[in-house]
Amino acid sequence: MIRIVLADDETLIRDAVARLLDLEDDLEVVAVAGSGTEAIAMLGRHRPDVAVLDLQMPGADGIEVAEAVRAEVPGCGVVIVTGHGRPGHLKKALSAGVRGFLPKSVSAAVLADTIRQVAAGGRYVDPELAADAISAGDSPLTAREADVLELAADGAPVEDVAVRAALAPGTVRNYLSSAVAKLGVTNRHEAARAARAKGWIS
Repeated sequence: MIRIVLADDETLIRDAVARLLDLEDDLEVVAVAGSGTEAIAMLGRHRPDVAVLDLQMPGADGIEVAEAVRAEVPGCGVVIVTGHGRPGHLKKALSAGVRGFLPKSVSAAVLADTIRQVAAGGRYVDPELAADAISAGDSPLTAREADVLELAADGAPVEDVAVRAALAPGTVRNYLSSAVAKLGVTNRHEAARAARAKGWIS
């Protein structure tokens, strides 16, 4: 029996997926969580074979939970399901040790088969998401430039971004200018749009 912890902040989706997985003879959902923080607690308590995580959750996102799993429950395989399958998310997930990455549009049968593959030590990445990640290429932005650009993406003033990033306003301007230059656009709004389209920022 493959023991699963399932985490998704949308109750309807979480409950429906849990019921569908429980219909499989060899799969058992031992706990569900509605946030990343709750998922980490459940994983530590139940030590499942596989964690099925939503990418975007309050408390900690799926990738942060995957990093905690790798540190605290190393035998547990991680599958991420997402409605936002950008290339940058896939690359971050793989570097965090995630072994399954699927869009929420897949069937219950594909999810169940992916869980089995991951429990057996294998990997499965949705072919379309993998192709998008390959065609997007690697981000030219440093991690700090990407962070600052993401904080500025909603049009927040430089001073607000500086406070949120714990940086001086001048440093924020430098990071934003560098991101604009690297992406070959004319301002930070275009830079954020271009980086988001490629999946280099959320």
